[in-house]
Amino acid sequence: MKINSNYLNLKDNYLFKTVKKKVNDFILKNPGKKIINLGIGDVTLPICKCAVDAANNATIGMGRAETFKGYGPDGGYEFLREKIAEKYYSRSVKIKTDEIFVSDGAKSDISGILDIFSLENVCLVPDPVYPVYSDSNIMDGRQIVYLNANEENEFLPLPEDRYAADIIYICSPNNPTGSVYTAEMLKKWVNFANSNDSIILFDAAYEAFISEKKLPHSIFEIEGSKTCAIEINSFSKSAGFTGMRCAYMIIPHELVREGVSINKLWGKRISVKFNGVSYVIQRAAESVLTNEGNLQCKNLLTYYRENARITSSTLRNSKVRFFGGENSPYIWMKCPENIKSWDFFDYLLENFGVVGVPGSGFGKNGEGYFRFTTFGKREDINEAARIIGGVFS
Repeated sequence: MKINSNYLNLKDNYLFKTVKKKVNDFILKNPGKKIINLGIGDVTLPICKCAVDAANNATIGMGRAETFKGYGPDGGYEFLREKIAEKYYSRSVKIKTDEIFVSDGAKSDISGILDIFSLENVCLVPDPVYPVYSDSNIMDGRQIVYLNANEENEFLPLPEDRYAADIIYICSPNNPTGSVYTAEMLKKWVNFANSNDSIILFDAAYEAFISEKKLPHSIFEIEGSKTCAIEINSFSKSAGFTGMRCAYMIIPHELVREGVSINKLWGKRISVKFNGVSYVIQRAAESVLTNEGNLQCKNLLTYYRENARITSSTLRNSKVRFFGGENSPYIWMKCPENIKSWDFFDYLLENFGVVGVPGSGFGKNGEGYFRFTTFGKREDINEAARIIGGVFS
């Protein structure tokens, strides 16, 4: 018996586990010290009333013989798929319900989709990047080519002929940098993928935070994308479902490689490895896509957007170089006086009890940068903004 030795190539500590351990160690040494945690991107507001009501009603229904549900469809109940399709139709994007696969989280989809691709494929991963993109490929032993995202290209790299890759990762709005691709930029990536027989894995988990009308919410708003792209989205941030777990992936029928439908291939994979998302959770997800649900979720998003505005304004007034905050829940700021990312983490934690995430944890190009989330409570955001502004004054 042999282990998968590729796992030994992973860093010993996952970024967010390291952050959590440092914070816990600090709390043990400083009992009673207030911690303002703007690090891990977890939401703080409760889910909206319509989702609570829908989940409660579905739970009651599970206790009645006439409305009890057992195993559901692997790819999701039709009632939720229809609502997701309607969401795309409202943006003039036509998606069929059998192109939608409901899952228990974007992270599960981002890593799970790799099951149907050859280990010989080369992956193009931006740096800095959400760790699961690179780590899931390291686990499989695939070759990774890192795409330089930096201040010069505003952390929005474009394709270059020297980058030969089979799987291309794009996250817009980006985690961790908060940068957002324009339609013209995404069109260049679509053309590149189609020309090179590549597949784009497009992570749209934060699209609900886009406020500028001209910015695309979906890769499928771009002509030609259905022959080269898979889109992943989630209810975690848009509806506060981080504790409920529901997401979805869209694989168009037009996406075919080596004469095989990627949609059907994924269908085979989940029929073997996945039994579907809870009926109760799917009913809650359906509710947030109704007119009333959309309105209630917008109230949540408005709260977090105001948090982002407060933080952004403070940094701007302090003349700090930063990205994100306008169409994204993330603030990606430059550390003061060329301080290393982890050193700045320690400084903020030990002196002020403020927690963010060191940019170097997202890749070598993240060194010297720092990520804050804007999912915190308003009083914490105000206090953190005051502290950070004072650091740079």
